[in-house]
Amino acid sequence: MRTDRGGRNWARSLLTFFGVSVLSGALAAGLIIPLAGFAGRGSAEVAATVQDLPREFTTDPLPVRSRILAADGSLIATLYEQNRVPVPLSAVSPIMQKAIVAIEDSRFYEHGALDFKGTLRAMLRNQTEGSVQQGGSSITQQFVKMSLVEKARTADERTKATAVTYERKLTELRYAIAVESDLSKNEILERYLNLANFGDGAYGIQVAAQHYYRTSAAKLTLPQAALLAGLVKNPTGYDPTNNAARAKARRDIVIRRMLELGVITLRQANQALRTPVINPAMVEPVPNGCANSRYPFYCEYVVSKLLANPALGPTEKDRDHYLKTGGLLIRTSIDPRIQAAAQASIDKHSRMTDTAAAAITIVEPGTGLVKAMVQSKPYGNGRNHTNYNYNVEKSYAGGYGGFQNGSTMKAFTIAAALSKGIAMDYRINSPEQIDLRDKKFRTCHGTTRDPTYQPHNSTHSGDLTMVEAARFSTNTYFLQLSEKTGLCPIAQIAARLGMYNAQNGQPLDQVVSMTLGVGYVTPLMLSNAYATFAARGKYCKPIVVTSVRDKSGRPIPGPGFDCKQVLPRAVADGVNRVLSAVMDPGGTGGHLRFGTRAMAGKTGTIQQNLAVWFAGYTPNLAAAAVVADASLPYTNLMYHHTLDGVDISDPTGSGTAGPLWKSAMQLALQGMPAPHFVTPPKRLIGDPNPPPPVDKTKPGKTGKPTKPTKPTKPTTPTTTPTTPTKPTKPTKPTKPHRR
Repeated sequence: MRTDRGGRNWARSLLTFFGVSVLSGALAAGLIIPLAGFAGRGSAEVAATVQDLPREFTTDPLPVRSRILAADGSLIATLYEQNRVPVPLSAVSPIMQKAIVAIEDSRFYEHGALDFKGTLRAMLRNQTEGSVQQGGSSITQQFVKMSLVEKARTADERTKATAVTYERKLTELRYAIAVESDLSKNEILERYLNLANFGDGAYGIQVAAQHYYRTSAAKLTLPQAALLAGLVKNPTGYDPTNNAARAKARRDIVIRRMLELGVITLRQANQALRTPVINPAMVEPVPNGCANSRYPFYCEYVVSKLLANPALGPTEKDRDHYLKTGGLLIRTSIDPRIQAAAQASIDKHSRMTDTAAAAITIVEPGTGLVKAMVQSKPYGNGRNHTNYNYNVEKSYAGGYGGFQNGSTMKAFTIAAALSKGIAMDYRINSPEQIDLRDKKFRTCHGTTRDPTYQPHNSTHSGDLTMVEAARFSTNTYFLQLSEKTGLCPIAQIAARLGMYNAQNGQPLDQVVSMTLGVGYVTPLMLSNAYATFAARGKYCKPIVVTSVRDKSGRPIPGPGFDCKQVLPRAVADGVNRVLSAVMDPGGTGGHLRFGTRAMAGKTGTIQQNLAVWFAGYTPNLAAAAVVADASLPYTNLMYHHTLDGVDISDPTGSGTAGPLWKSAMQLALQGMPAPHFVTPPKRLIGDPNPPPPVDKTKPGKTGKPTKPTKPTKPTTPTTTPTTPTKPTKPTKPTKPHRR
């Protein structure tokens, strides 16, 4: 034996190394640090290393899953990076607490940051048997290690947190000492149980209990607790859903260890050993994300709105992380009953195999709450599935970007005319075709013209009032009315009601044919705009997120309800009166009326039948339904397209999209009161039975009655084309075509 000073120093270094290694748990974990690792170092250097170790330990908040709820409180989706629901130790069954302590650190309540006896015993056994048979890290040390791994954000940080080095073990030990000085044993155990990975995507004891046994942590039994306690050492290797036999062997080790320690009786142990590990049919998966939601398209739209909320973080990446780790409780506008009504309509009138796509959005007037959002193509990547949401704008994740809305745009022209004091009895001679090649239409920035534009009607023509023209959706009437009002007021009213180009976010184009719907809009936009009429001119931004609370229950600010009066009530009442005529017998929407409710609406068919619409409302709900070719390039719905498995031979707003609207609204309105629209002032109504003008005017000219005559009624469309002989009499359509 060396007796000189150098020998004594070497011996001191060796003893220091041995003591620190034991303290650190390095040997106990099976890590055999070579003597050369410290043999060349003086005790002062070792002491300095220990002295430099951190003295305080802070942990990040535990990642906790967030939940998105429907208006009735039912679950729509769960979002998480780690599926976890923290619970206090008082909510964990005593047998679970005993099981985890028994197998991981039986002297947990007796020692400090580490267990000297356990560490030395594990070291000697591992060295004697030449392999890692027993661990020595205390529950506190394990908690520190798991926390460091959890805090790691990069690959380098994760590598450092799991590196097999004495520096890491020393760091963990020093942190463990800090934890023991700051927290009670029960507080440490609580955090440990909430942090631990229990395999198969279950983090924390509460979710593990729910996942494997459909119970709570408070109700875990002995065999259940033993299985979960055994999982912590190797969550993947002992996962009962992958290897039940291996999981049982590990569970039985826990049970026998509990018996050995006197935690349970022999009878209890035998009963537990005979219990099956799990019932595979009882394992409850927790779907993650919107793709697994019952309302995937709506869910994605909700998440898009949340990602745009700066209150959730400075960047979209930060917000996404917070959504999946912050334990948020997100309440939304969707009403499962109304959603089911809309879905039932989609199921009744379409099939996922159809070449045409159908979509419906339902909004509540006066609040902007989006009550339903459905479409015919299911969510997914498979055949006849899509990831596109046909109901929303392109700027949001998965948003398709809308379709041209056809004659549903006439509602805004009606509002512009009424705003200018043009009464509903205002007559315009509206021939079957009109030449607008030389006409200049006023815009917000000047004038515009179309040198080739000669539009025609597909329904009634003749000398018509605004009400009659709306009832029959007479194109040439509304083109001339938009010339009189100017395009700027129409564009401004549409914008105030939330209408813009869903493809690029820009204002709708002010072109000669604007009143016939040339802009790309969505069912959400259109239903919400029509809801403004139903709410007597009160516009509310569409709202899908009604509240967000953090895991402590504190509210997080968001856009919230945003309503304002954008139209005079009298004007909105006038629009309701005019569009109610559409639903009268003989109107393009007459066959869509049901019951005695007050209702109004408008059909829409765009050029070449690329899309057909029906948008309508009652004072309770507003809905827009569209049927369109959603593939590229767009093609005419009349050719080689099916809806509900049948060829679409005559696509129209009333005949194709209308039934979708009707079925959805019939079910959605069940049980709701049936209020009436408010009667507009007489100055906007004019003469309820206005006579035609006495003077003969040329086609395309307007005239006001100068002498009362017997009122005339427009004839019912027939299949026999008629050439107009007098502008004072409505002509029969050249082609039967519902709008």
